[in-house]
Amino acid sequence: MNPQDEIRQLEQALEKITAKAKEFGLDFYDTYFEICPADILYTFGAYGMPTRFTHWTFGKAYHKMKTQYDYNLGRIYEMVINSNPCYAFLLEGNSLIQNKLIMAHVLAHCDFFKNNAYFKNTSRDMLESMAAAAERFRSYEFKYGRDRVEKFIDAAISIQEHVEPRLMIKEGRREEQKNKQECTCKRPETPYDDLWSLDEEKSECTCSTNRKFPQKPEKDIMLFILHHSRELEDWQQDIMSVIRQEMLYFWPQMETKIMNEGWATYWHLRIMREIDLDEAETVEFAKMHSGIIQTSRFRLNPYTLGLKIFEDIEKRWENPSQEEKREYGRRGGEGREKIFEVRATENDVSFLRNYLTKELVEELDLYLYKKVGYDWKITDKEWEKVRDGLVSNLTNCGYPHIVVEDGDFNRRSELYLKHCYEGKELDVYYLERTLPYVFNLWGKPVHLETVLDNRKVLFSYNGEKTSKKFL
Repeated sequence: MNPQDEIRQLEQALEKITAKAKEFGLDFYDTYFEICPADILYTFGAYGMPTRFTHWTFGKAYHKMKTQYDYNLGRIYEMVINSNPCYAFLLEGNSLIQNKLIMAHVLAHCDFFKNNAYFKNTSRDMLESMAAAAERFRSYEFKYGRDRVEKFIDAAISIQEHVEPRLMIKEGRREEQKNKQECTCKRPETPYDDLWSLDEEKSECTCSTNRKFPQKPEKDIMLFILHHSRELEDWQQDIMSVIRQEMLYFWPQMETKIMNEGWATYWHLRIMREIDLDEAETVEFAKMHSGIIQTSRFRLNPYTLGLKIFEDIEKRWENPSQEEKREYGRRGGEGREKIFEVRATENDVSFLRNYLTKELVEELDLYLYKKVGYDWKITDKEWEKVRDGLVSNLTNCGYPHIVVEDGDFNRRSELYLKHCYEGKELDVYYLERTLPYVFNLWGKPVHLETVLDNRKVLFSYNGEKTSKKFL
C-alpha cells in the first residue's frame, strides 16, 4: 500500500476510535501519534523518554531490548508519554489493525494519566524539562570532564528509588511541628524571669530536640542528602535534583502498572468491538489481543490481571447478588460508574487489596512460589495469602523501605540509615556496592542497619572498606 494511503486510513481510523472512546466517557488530553523505526522507538524505550541525559545504563537497556526485538523474543508496539498534550510513538511496520488496537490502548492510557489521583502532581511539561536538563548535563561534561560527571551520576542513580512521592502532603504537617520542636530547656515562666540570670554564664542547651537530626526518620534519602550534604557542588546538586525529579515523574507509573495496563486493555477491547472490522482484521485483532493477555507460570501479566479485576468489579456492581445488596447496599446498575471511580482513586496496592477476590485468584490460578534448593516450588495457594503476597511485593514499588535515622551519628556528621525490615532481607552483594556511592554523596562514613537471619546487623563504609557487625 502507498504510505500516504496508509497514513490517510490511519487518520480516518483514529477519528473513529477517538469518537468511540469519548462516547464511552474517556477523558484524555489531546494526543499526537508518530510512526518511528525500531531503532528510534527502542532508544526512547531504553531512555524512558524521547529527550533525556545520556548514561551507560540506558545503552545497556537499549542493547537488551533491541536484541530481544532482533531475535523476535520481545516487541514494543508503542510508547506513550504522560504529558499535556500526550505524545505516542507507533512502531514502523505495524499493520493497520495493530495500530488501530494500539491507538485505542493509548487513549485509555491518556485517560488514566489525566484522571488518576496519583498522577495529579506529576509535571505535564517533563519533555521540555528533561531536554533542558540534558543540555545542562552536557555542559557539565565539557566543564568538569565526562568521567567525573558520569561517576557522580552513577552515585546518584544508585539511590534514585529512595524518594518520598507523598512529600507535598506532609509539608503542611512539618510547619505545624516546627513550633513543637523549639527548645524548651530553661524556658522562662514569666517575662521577667531572665533578670535573675543576668550575671550567670550561659550554658549550652541540653534539650533533646536539639540533638536529634532529623527529628523523625526521613524516607526521602535523595532529598536529605541534597539538602544537608557538605560535599556537593552546585552542578552536583543540580544533577541530583534532576534525577530525583525524574524519579518522582516515573513513580506514579510504577505504582499503577497493573491498573494502568488493565484499564487500557479493558477499553481497547471494547472500542475495537464497536468499530467495523472485516473478517481478516477480526482474526488478526483476536490473535494480537490473546498475545497481550497470555499468562505465564513465572510472572504476573499486568494486562491480564488488571483487565480481569476491572471486569469483575463491573460485574459485581452492575448485577450484585442478594447478599451483596443486603450487606453492602449495592443497588445494581453501577458497574461502569464504579470502574471509573476506581480508576480515579486507587493504585496497585489498594486495587489488589480491595478488589482481588477468592474467585479471581482461583480463576487465574495465582500462587506464591520460591526457590527451595535448586528447584522452584509453590509455597501457597490460599487466596488471602496470595493476595497479601502480591501486595507486599508491590509496596513501595517493590523497593526496600530505607530511612535516614541520624544525620549526625557519633557526633561526627556520619550518616545512619535504617532498613525498615518487613520479612525480606536486603541483597548483601548489592548493599555492599551501594554504600560507597552513598559515601561519595555524603562525604562521611555511612552506616546501614538491617536484619539478616533474624539478627540486627550494621553495615558501615568509611571510605576504604565495608565492615559488618551484629547489634
